[in-house]
Amino acid sequence: MQTETETESDVITTDHFNMGKMLAERGDFLEAESLLEPLANDYLEDKNYQQFIEVESVLLRIYGELERFDKINAAKERLQDLVIRSEFQLNSRMYYVLGVCAALKEQTDVAHEYFQQALKLGLDTNIKKDICHAIYGMAWVYRMREQYDNALKEIYNLQVFFELIDIPDLKVSSLILNGNILRSMGKYDQALDVYWQAYDLVKESKHLYMYIRLLFSMGYTYLLQGETSMGKVYLNLAKRSIDPKNNIFMGNAIDRVMDKYADISESEFDLVLDEEAHQLLEKKKGKVDFKSQFILLDLLKLFMSQPGQVFSKEALVEKVWKQEYDPRVHDNKVYVTIKRLRKLIEPDYDRPKYIFRSKQGYYLNKSAKVMVHH
Repeated sequence: MQTETETESDVITTDHFNMGKMLAERGDFLEAESLLEPLANDYLEDKNYQQFIEVESVLLRIYGELERFDKINAAKERLQDLVIRSEFQLNSRMYYVLGVCAALKEQTDVAHEYFQQALKLGLDTNIKKDICHAIYGMAWVYRMREQYDNALKEIYNLQVFFELIDIPDLKVSSLILNGNILRSMGKYDQALDVYWQAYDLVKESKHLYMYIRLLFSMGYTYLLQGETSMGKVYLNLAKRSIDPKNNIFMGNAIDRVMDKYADISESEFDLVLDEEAHQLLEKKKGKVDFKSQFILLDLLKLFMSQPGQVFSKEALVEKVWKQEYDPRVHDNKVYVTIKRLRKLIEPDYDRPKYIFRSKQGYYLNKSAKVMVHH
């Protein structure tokens, strides 16, 4: 029922905004854009800046997905023009939207400054929703800068606020970002655990585009983990779930990953060494480069030549270093070199699956399936 202070026009514009958001959540970005752009213009003309910023925030996500960089630039200029004209009091949400503009253009320093200002104003006014968006923006920028520890700190700060306020879409986005950060750090199992947490929330919200983002993120992570078959299943599901006209950014991201890993076949081998290229293909880690690391490469070749054969320290020094064994010189050298090789080829350094030590020396796991291309 319409309240005394709520006009018919207010109801219509609110309905249009909610419909536009719903279309965006469904991945129908072109239709959402056509509905929300006139609404943003009307709010701006009426100097209803608060509502204008809310609509513009949704439009920016749409422009990012459609890769409409010209419209991102235009939105930023329009917002900055409002700032210069000082027609309304700047608030946290305004700075957050400016930060999103900069982040979408990969201007990380500018984005960081805007998100910092958004966080300051959010804390000053104690508006928790604004604080949460600003913190998310900070985590986003830190990940873009590859400052992963800082990014995770912001994610953990967000989790504290989510205990006080419920923002479902932002919570899912933050979980996906959390997983992406962990994936970038090589912590694939942890990343997948976080993605599954997000998946449980998406099942409740039925947010289709978030679902597609999750399929992509999980597929990419499985690929990096070496679970090639599983990764391709998820990526193909994501690819088949999108509309190429609407989901340009996600479609391009999926294609780039699938093209990059197209040459990695479902090999029955755990380790495949290309001597000429000085590269190793490990089933889970993918390609490992041994360029300019000749001692490590020679040591690996020796182990792979006879899986299960134990090589004493004396034998390793003779065959790899071409020297006569001297415990004062070589004991530590052998230990350190084995450690370096493990760090390169073991999917989990703390739980090695390839190189083991016995009382007599070191050896490559006999059950490891290996191939050497000479």
